Amino acid sequence: MSEIYTLHVNGQEREVRDAWIGENLLYVLRERLGLMAAKGACEQGECGSCSVQVGGELVCACLVMAAAAVDEPIVTVEGLGDAPTDVQRAFVDTGAVQCGFCTPGLIIAAHHLLEQHSEPTEMQIREELSGNVCRCTGYGRIIEAVQQVAVTRREGAR
Repeated sequence: MSEIYTLHVNGQEREVRDAWIGENLLYVLRERLGLMAAKGACEQGECGSCSVQVGGELVCACLVMAAAAVDEPIVTVEGLGDAPTDVQRAFVDTGAVQCGFCTPGLIIAAHHLLEQHSEPTEMQIREELSGNVCRCTGYGRIIEAVQQVAVTRREGAR
């Protein structure tokens, strides 16, 4: 049985047609809506490559049924803006990007953290990013990128 429902993705209403009601959000984002930033890796919610925000919460899209996200705002990396955000620029500036497979999930996690904590401690950064596995690099530069954004935002607020 196929279904039609509407998701609110990156500020736009997106109709999902001919969907199986049990499809996960990651599949719908990538295969039905063409939003390729969230990556499918472990498909078990362990690597964080598919991290997105649903209703303001950071989730693994592979673990959420897409139909359950109806009426919730969904944000992927594509929805952060047309120009690179300060978080994305900081990842580039600090060399926190390697192969880029896990980067979209890390970027969304960093944005989520900075929305919750304007001055995150290193422990808060490590905890927020702990659901994202990067096998290409250490986490030092990623943590540095998040700290850089927090400092820049604080200085800009003065």
